[in-house]
Amino acid sequence: MELNQYMDHTLLKQNATEEQLAKLCDEAREWHFKTVSINGTWTRFAADRLAGSGVGVTTCISFPLGACSTAGKVAEARQAVADGTTEIDMVLNVGKLLSGDDDYCTRDIAAVVEAAQGHPVKVILECCLLTDEQIVRACKCAEAGGATFVKTSTGFSTGGATVHDVELMRKTVGDRMKIKAAGGIHTKAEALAMIAAGADRIGASASVAICSE
Repeated sequence: MELNQYMDHTLLKQNATEEQLAKLCDEAREWHFKTVSINGTWTRFAADRLAGSGVGVTTCISFPLGACSTAGKVAEARQAVADGTTEIDMVLNVGKLLSGDDDYCTRDIAAVVEAAQGHPVKVILECCLLTDEQIVRACKCAEAGGATFVKTSTGFSTGGATVHDVELMRKTVGDRMKIKAAGGIHTKAEALAMIAAGADRIGASASVAICSE
């Protein structure tokens, strides 16, 4: 297993500087990570710095709350594509799901998938805010909306990825979708446990430390 190729090397703090983003990109290039995972304002910067490296760019939209309008998410996705992103991580509208409006969630996701113009879309469910039944419903919304991945967490809420959540997501989506585990993954053992549970991708700010073990 090449653990490096599971890693989305992540820097999503609101006070992240250009110097820190440059370091993130340079580490991703050196370690041959799958992508860097960043906020949209840095997409062009990262795409230019990583050009020719084989490392992709994951742009996170409506991050970390997922509560903006669908039009806002679509605009962010289109801009990310224009700026050179290779993947998009969008946050589920959790409040709409908790209100029972699964149709809204599906439409919201589908609109971003369309705006992504064929680039993979990962839907962040924020599992720590959901019951098992709600996680299953969220997975079904993501699948119906045409997303490529379901993802556990933003890392900015009350909890991160758990093996239980990844197992439940895998049971729900089968081999029809991929799964990204993110939030609170700091060690190689934790990353491997997520992969064993069914994760196809790991989002972590500690990617270098994880792969150095």
